[in-house]
Amino acid sequence: MRHARHIVLVGPMGAGKSHLGRLLALRMERPFVDVDAAIEAAAGCTINALFDSEGEAGFRTREARVLGDLLAAAPAVIATGGGAVLAEANRAAMRAAGTVVYLAVQPAVQLARLSGDDTRPLLRDADAGARLAALQASREPLYREVADLVFDTSSLSPEAAADALAARLATREDLPA
Repeated sequence: MRHARHIVLVGPMGAGKSHLGRLLALRMERPFVDVDAAIEAAAGCTINALFDSEGEAGFRTREARVLGDLLAAAPAVIATGGGAVLAEANRAAMRAAGTVVYLAVQPAVQLARLSGDDTRPLLRDADAGARLAALQASREPLYREVADLVFDTSSLSPEAAADALAARLATREDLPA
């Protein structure tokens, strides 16, 4: 199955954007691109190092630039970072370039998935549960605003979620072949 538009995955950290995205791309026969990985490759350092050296504002500037470049490229499944929706320009660009899927996840599942993950700068030196709840409270309306489709990843294995999401996307009329 091939579509002329991007499939853009948004949602909180731990929702499965990267893992599910790779599997979905295989099923949809298109490339997969992870915005955070592209930022790290371009910067030559980790997201944590960018947060340390440039702060969140510097990181968000890089994120917007990389996201814009990826959205201008050939159709792919694109996994965004959890905060990519914070900028209105990012939300508008995502909506214009593709079908946006909000990968939702239950808080307990999200916390379990992120347990022991030290690569998340917004969780460093914080009560992870409280921080995740605060991020979700502020970002949830933005995820829903930009989304063409909401898909809950909480109770499915990544493989089952990729199968189910590919099937749902295959029935959408806004995805021309």
